[in-house]
Amino acid sequence: MPKTPTGERKIEHVRLCLAEEVGASGITAGFEQYRFRHSALPEINYDEVNIQTSFLGASLRTPLLISSMTGGSKSTGAINARLAEVAERRGWALGVGSVRAAVEQEDLAYTFHVRDKAPNIPIIANLGAVQLNYGFGSKDCLRAVEIAGADMLVLHLNGLQEVFQPEGNTNFGGLLSAIKQVCRELSVPVGVKEVGWGIDGETASRLYDAGVSFIDVAGAGGTSWSQVEKFRAHDEVRRVAAEAFAGWGIPTVECITEVRGVSPHGGLIGSGGLNSGVDAAKALALGADLVGFGRSLLAAAVQSEEALDATLARVELELRTAMFGIGVADISGLRSTKRLVKI
Repeated sequence: MPKTPTGERKIEHVRLCLAEEVGASGITAGFEQYRFRHSALPEINYDEVNIQTSFLGASLRTPLLISSMTGGSKSTGAINARLAEVAERRGWALGVGSVRAAVEQEDLAYTFHVRDKAPNIPIIANLGAVQLNYGFGSKDCLRAVEIAGADMLVLHLNGLQEVFQPEGNTNFGGLLSAIKQVCRELSVPVGVKEVGWGIDGETASRLYDAGVSFIDVAGAGGTSWSQVEKFRAHDEVRRVAAEAFAGWGIPTVECITEVRGVSPHGGLIGSGGLNSGVDAAKALALGADLVGFGRSLLAAAVQSEEALDATLARVELELRTAMFGIGVADISGLRSTKRLVKI
């Protein structure tokens, strides 16, 4: 990655995620608390294990998502292009990073132009929900969707990050009603995601009631954005305070089970601290419709298209093998399996 120019926050975020220890500390996503009971006699042909699925009416070759990561500069735009090309080839859904920069500055829009490289997969545009309290409205949300050529929009909730971010916007007051208005006025599905501290069942229930089509729990156990912003802090007090939140949040597995519990049929993406296709299989068995991978793909995405393709292929192989190992031939069978047990 190039040296970070002043103000290019997105490049700085990528550099920090690659170079510094920004993972949560003292808390995990919780997948190690669950284990699949092996089936020695699966009674299925491995070659016929099928991981096709659908999400909000869109057909997918896999139940896998490249989570929203970046965009907004020449270098990060190149990462988005690579992510799009490989996601299209392998049949993963794709989320782009916050499109706010391109909405505010049109000459950055090209860094989110991924539809031409990924014509057949679901693409999720992304904006910070808090921007609805800082002048953004439904027209800006629609513009973000148009820039990315997206099928849907996700509004991210990142309160703790905004507190520790030098440029942070921290007025989250009355945000639910603003989200409800966007859901009502946009013609595409609108979802809400966290960025690494999780969404609980009670919050999810309020969001679904407000008209949200899907929730991405983005639970704790993966990247901690208070840790990321710690490295960007201009003053020592803020830097030290950020350390107190390294273990903050709700583990991903708790989020998935709680959110599925309050809405048996609401769209649900499980992300936050997933590192393998076995983690993905567990998330799906717990109730997720799709599972998202973020920072665990970033190094490969920066390295090369071949490295990224190999990483995605490895996750798919692990998912299929886990399904074979418990004797389920498709995603429906995985979601209804009784062979996932809590240790």
